[in-house]
Amino acid sequence: MANGSMLQLEGEVENIVFRNDENGYTVLEIADGDDLITAVGVLPPVTRGDRVILTGVFTEHRVYGRQFAARACEICRPSESADILRYLSSGAVKGIGPATAQKLVGEFGDSTLEVMEQQPERVAMLKGITMEKARDFAAQLKSNAGIRTLMLYLGEYGVSNTSAIKIFNVYGTESVERIKSDPYCLCQGDFGVSFERADMIAKRENLESDSEVRVCAGIAYVLRHNEGSGHTCLPKDKLAQVAADFLNVSPERVNECLENMLFERSLIPDQLGGQDFVFTPQNHLNEMYIASRIKLMLSFPAEPEKGVERAIEDLEESNRIRYADLQKQAISAALSEGLLVLTGGPGTGKTTTLNAIIKILQGSGKRVLLAAPTGRAAQRMSELTGDEAKTLHRLLGVNWDRSDNPVFQKNEQNQLKCDALIIDEVSMVDSYLFASVMRALPLGCRLILVGDSDQLPSVGAGNVLGDLIESGVLPVVRLNEIFRQAQESLIVTNAHKIVNGQMPVLSRTDKDFFFLYRNVKSDIAELICDLCAARLPKAYGYSPFENIQVLSSSKKGELGTAELNERLQARLNPPAEEKAEATVGGKTFREGDKVMQIKNNYDIRWSRENGEMGEGVFNGDIGIIEKIDRRNKLIRVCFDDKTASIGFDDCADLDFSYAVTVHKSQGNEFDAVIIPMFAGPPQLCYRNLLYTAVTRAKKTLILIGVPQTVEYMVNNNRHTKRYTALKYFLTRDESLY
Repeated sequence: MANGSMLQLEGEVENIVFRNDENGYTVLEIADGDDLITAVGVLPPVTRGDRVILTGVFTEHRVYGRQFAARACEICRPSESADILRYLSSGAVKGIGPATAQKLVGEFGDSTLEVMEQQPERVAMLKGITMEKARDFAAQLKSNAGIRTLMLYLGEYGVSNTSAIKIFNVYGTESVERIKSDPYCLCQGDFGVSFERADMIAKRENLESDSEVRVCAGIAYVLRHNEGSGHTCLPKDKLAQVAADFLNVSPERVNECLENMLFERSLIPDQLGGQDFVFTPQNHLNEMYIASRIKLMLSFPAEPEKGVERAIEDLEESNRIRYADLQKQAISAALSEGLLVLTGGPGTGKTTTLNAIIKILQGSGKRVLLAAPTGRAAQRMSELTGDEAKTLHRLLGVNWDRSDNPVFQKNEQNQLKCDALIIDEVSMVDSYLFASVMRALPLGCRLILVGDSDQLPSVGAGNVLGDLIESGVLPVVRLNEIFRQAQESLIVTNAHKIVNGQMPVLSRTDKDFFFLYRNVKSDIAELICDLCAARLPKAYGYSPFENIQVLSSSKKGELGTAELNERLQARLNPPAEEKAEATVGGKTFREGDKVMQIKNNYDIRWSRENGEMGEGVFNGDIGIIEKIDRRNKLIRVCFDDKTASIGFDDCADLDFSYAVTVHKSQGNEFDAVIIPMFAGPPQLCYRNLLYTAVTRAKKTLILIGVPQTVEYMVNNNRHTKRYTALKYFLTRDESLY
């Protein structure tokens, strides 16, 4: 049959070449007469000797040749004694070898598998088999059968085997029954199943469209969906209206179900500024916990350092510098208060101030820990301070639960060992991560938060830095003086013009900030490619992979990241015989490609050159593909200081990063930044976004497009509305609640 046509392949499994038990990816060989056919795909647990029916297509692999890409798998369970004996002797059930298999089949015959699964007490009566072993055999058979049943059931609705395995890991052998009674459990975890897909299953199971289980799930879905826009809560009336429209049911029915959810505390109500809001329990707990710990730290601050003024004078003398008044104020506040927020734009001396704080604390024998949200931000912090800085995830010791949610080893029972914690790029930190930091912070520890409040807020839910500053309850020092050395940079001075609503200087050609006029999108795209591939490497010696970054406000369109990445890959890393490729999820990755992880994945293992090993690759990590191992379905990526092997099934969270969105660039700095400037959606053309983009450049910034777009963005001072509660929780009197 022609390639691409769906067909069925039936045969006995002769060999398991490779299997990843975590995600089900399997490479096996099936007997076809005297030949062996290689089949690949995400499959239920299969073993040598199984008879299987695979549904899929034949493909031609450039290295491994003809393969059968399986989309579904049905395992024909052996029913006769001889087949059962061969099945058990193959090692299909751990702990059973040929001798034990012979004993079982000799006793139970054709009923062996049913007895093993349903009546372990009978199996335990055989000599040499304990009750514990018998129960383990039963559990293995039930688990394997459960996964197969779940895959077959969900496969009818287009749910992938990868998702099925994740679901089974959470709900176990009761998965199908759980889904039939509540299909919407599928869109509550990180299973990759949409609400619409759950709706499809619900209709097949004859659940009414206004049933309580559907309406409650829809309300929770709307609330969680809005976390993706940064909201930790929503106004109650807005949530009800959006949910009614989304579910196509009456507002009265939504309000009825919402009240039940609030009464049962599956959602949490609260009043902010006299208005009723609704939270998920986790988001409410996060912001309440942050507020309570901040208040506790303010009530019981770290002990003030002595002789601060003298220490500042000594630093000025030894370093031959003179701190500005605001810098001295910040240093004194950090050392006399238990808490400080230090904010300011580029060139205002945040790093110099921070270094003084660190030196004085270390000079008095204090243990200081440094951290930042991303790997690159932590690396830059290390370079600027001369001390080791870790990512917050690494500092807290990230682990994960069965639902792939992060769980940190450092917490109230196992706190950080330090006298002071300094966190940079706090604007990127969401409420969940900051709450986790606060849980791990020992009482009496000094906390210094550094960030630029004019940059975009965190990708995750919350507005931690903004809410802390706006609350007015903790010390804040805003550095606003641009130092003389920084004034020589047009990047710095133009960034301050932008954030103050002034048009940047676009006419200079002798500095580090350039504007190149182009009024046709295709010309802009072509010039971007030429700058990356030829002009900047020739003029400055920049590498397009290590030093140059293209930033765009949007993913879509001719100047969006998707199309720009396609152009840049073709120009910078074209196909070559010596470069392996792999097409995964519609994207063709190639050895040498510049890529970015776009979603936290706590399962991916990594290693460093010093032999250190760990797990977890995070949203925003940028790296280069070193090797594509098609046989084992792995892509090896070097992310700055660590190398990770990513399975093809996890590559949905990997994207090209020749061009990235401004949001994804947060926490990173690049020697050269190129930004297309052309009219786009108003919601993607505003002042803070332009400011954030400009401040990503260290040495060279190039804007390409029309000046009208720059002017529009400077004048558009819209701030994306985020519904968050931290500011309210910090300022209200909890004794009234």
